[in-house]
Amino acid sequence: MNWSIFPYFAAVSVLLWAAGCFLPRRKAVILMGTGLLVYAAFIVLYWAGLGRPPLRTTGETRLWYSFFMMLSGLLTYLRWDYRWVPAFSLVVATVFICLNVFKPEIHDETLMPALQSWWFVPHVAVYIFSYSVLGCAFLFGCAELAGRRSFLDAADTLVYIGLAFLSLGMLSGSLWAKQAWGDFWTWDLKETWAAVTWCIYLIYIHIRLSFKPGRKRDVCCCLLLILGFAGLQMCWWGVNLLPAASSSLHAY
Repeated sequence: MNWSIFPYFAAVSVLLWAAGCFLPRRKAVILMGTGLLVYAAFIVLYWAGLGRPPLRTTGETRLWYSFFMMLSGLLTYLRWDYRWVPAFSLVVATVFICLNVFKPEIHDETLMPALQSWWFVPHVAVYIFSYSVLGCAFLFGCAELAGRRSFLDAADTLVYIGLAFLSLGMLSGSLWAKQAWGDFWTWDLKETWAAVTWCIYLIYIHIRLSFKPGRKRDVCCCLLLILGFAGLQMCWWGVNLLPAASSSLHAY
């Protein structure tokens, strides 16, 4: 299967997700789960058609992020019953889907030697999943700033999970780098921004656990969730816009 069929699978998935946002909980979960299955079916078929994991290009990682964003939104809804979470997750996922429709950034089917490693799939998949979980934490941070209801307890859980997967991604990446380039860490652009983002979420956890409860602490934590999400975007695609991007080890 080639990329040209993607808009059809995406449209069906988005319609199912959108319908689920307006229905009672049970029907909502069924419809959104079905939408995820449709989207996953495209990923599997596209993977088979490419003959390699669709995780190399920016467009391919956006494909996975859209899927994981809705999955994280649905799981968050199941855990805390906040109906607005999958709705906002849908908005984010749809933006990335539209980017892939109008600017797919899908290139050839080959993989450079460094990417022909069994570390490739788990490393990238774990990272993208962590981005989606921390994306939901970002939504809770924005909701906390916008309203009077506290969402930071839920955000804490998401940060713990997201940071754990982010750490696994960094660890697997360092082991992969040692295998491919001979060094665990080289402080290139993407690695540096990954470290900065990781530290932002560590600071968030430190403040939540160490400082006395209060509005100032909560506002600071919300701002860190926003800053951390911005760091994730910088680490993911923003570094590609910097002048030194072409010399990065992550320039594929």
